[in-house]
Amino acid sequence: MLIVENIVWLLVLIGVMILVHELGHYWVARYFDVRIETFSFGFGPRLGGFRRGETDFRISLIPFGGYVKMAGEQAGDQAADDPRSFLGKPRWQRLAIAFAGPMMNVLLAVALLTGLFMYKYPKPMDTSHSAVVGHVAPGSPAERAGVREGDRIVQIEDQVNPTWDAITIKEFSNANRPLRLVLDRNGRRIETHITPRLSERTGVGYAGWSQQAEIQVSEVVPGMPAEKAGLRRGDLLVRIDGKPIRSLLSFHDEVRASGGKPVILEFVRDGQLQSLTIQPIFQETEGRWMIGVAADHRIVYEPLPFTQALAQSVHQNIRGATLIYEFLRGIVARRMSARSIDGPIRIAQLSGDAAREGAYTFIHLMAAVSLNLAIINLLPIPVLDGGVILMLLVEMLLRRDLSMPVKEAVFKFGFVFLLMIMAFVIYNDITKMIVPAG
Repeated sequence: MLIVENIVWLLVLIGVMILVHELGHYWVARYFDVRIETFSFGFGPRLGGFRRGETDFRISLIPFGGYVKMAGEQAGDQAADDPRSFLGKPRWQRLAIAFAGPMMNVLLAVALLTGLFMYKYPKPMDTSHSAVVGHVAPGSPAERAGVREGDRIVQIEDQVNPTWDAITIKEFSNANRPLRLVLDRNGRRIETHITPRLSERTGVGYAGWSQQAEIQVSEVVPGMPAEKAGLRRGDLLVRIDGKPIRSLLSFHDEVRASGGKPVILEFVRDGQLQSLTIQPIFQETEGRWMIGVAADHRIVYEPLPFTQALAQSVHQNIRGATLIYEFLRGIVARRMSARSIDGPIRIAQLSGDAAREGAYTFIHLMAAVSLNLAIINLLPIPVLDGGVILMLLVEMLLRRDLSMPVKEAVFKFGFVFLLMIMAFVIYNDITKMIVPAG
């Protein structure tokens, strides 16, 4: 039943993404008077739909995608000589049509986050420890670099006074690459280098440190030990087995290190200090001891006026785009593993989890996926919008059209390449599910 729920929510998620993306192509093509033959949600055989004017609006068999078919769009199309065909339009208009899809996904991401932040914006309770190390894992790259709890990171590579988000991006995308690090330790400046290692479990760089912050329970998994013991969402975690909890990593490391022995968790609820004894269980799929709780930095929610909500939305989308760029660059440079890429199975799991948590979380995920879709579509891969844009730019430089045989060969290569990528990410998702994390 859970699998069916996940699939339904995945279809809702990608349905909105595809509809908005293809509407971008459709509206701009209509604006330039291009004849549109088909507007399809999904690929493959037609399941149903309706015809309006000269356009067939349809739902197709395979729901993972969609397309707008314009007259004269494909190489060798008999309608290519039609002045209302895609190829019959000036290159700058074709460029605008190709770019419109990804642009609509960017606008959707900005609009969704703006709306969410006008409803409630997550604001950290304590910003004084924004780049202070709260925990260093034993034997980690951070420990080998001489980093200690309480150190403030004042520079990493060329970034001065970085936020923890910026530090995390550098960490994730630079596995096995030394990074220059400048620390402030009780007013004393310390220079060192840290080399994040490639995590086999996540496929990204791992330094073994985490930000100092107050930690609050964000989710309690039904049926797991934490719920059975009485822990609740919103509880402020203070100590575990008598050790102060100053970061997310320190909390999770103590649970992992329990070896299955009961842990005593102290927390604050409604202003009162309380404690519970919780018996961890070993999760084979994760390869570690767990109590079934998700935690995050302590935050408060407050509504923002439109202008501030828009500014924060733009800021977070720029940060998200930067992270995606660093991920892609890290994979190409082999500083990150392609294992870090999620495919449709994993996105289905995330969609179901987000929907069950509530509309706020699901819409937040939708914004993130929309931004990802925009950037992926702009990659210079034939059959994607980025490939179309690249070929048009080449033709603009050459001041002539590429020959039909060349376009056909490029399109076929792009289609096969895209199928190979899809097969890889699905295989990737399956191995993540059946191979224990380590």
